[in-house]
Amino acid sequence: MLIAPSLLMFAASGAFQIFRLNDAKPGYTPPAVIKTLGELHKSQRLTAPPRPPRPAQPGGRARAPEAAPKTPLSRTLLQWFSLVVAIGLFVSTALGIWMGAMQSRWKVTARWLLLAGIVIPVLVLFIPG
Repeated sequence: MLIAPSLLMFAASGAFQIFRLNDAKPGYTPPAVIKTLGELHKSQRLTAPPRPPRPAQPGGRARAPEAAPKTPLSRTLLQWFSLVVAIGLFVSTALGIWMGAMQSRWKVTARWLLLAGIVIPVLVLFIPG
């Protein structure tokens, strides 16, 4: 129960990262919660450091957008398989939480461990330095 909240967070943020939904692209800005979860998953911080501005193109002209290369079938299939795995991990962990907190003989202990599994990572995240 102590690690279950972290498993849920990593399964959810990993599912978003499979298709790079946490990365901004031309014409797409990720929702703040997805961007924050992705940064927490990848770098263990809430916000990404600011990027330095890109230098201007020589001659003052903007570069024409390049066509996105076609994704190989093997990568697409692996992405979808990974998404199924992430969903399975999320669902099985959520069911385990429910069984431990509601159906167990140790309900109070399970609930305290679940609460500790939420509070401890949040407190550690905000330790300065």
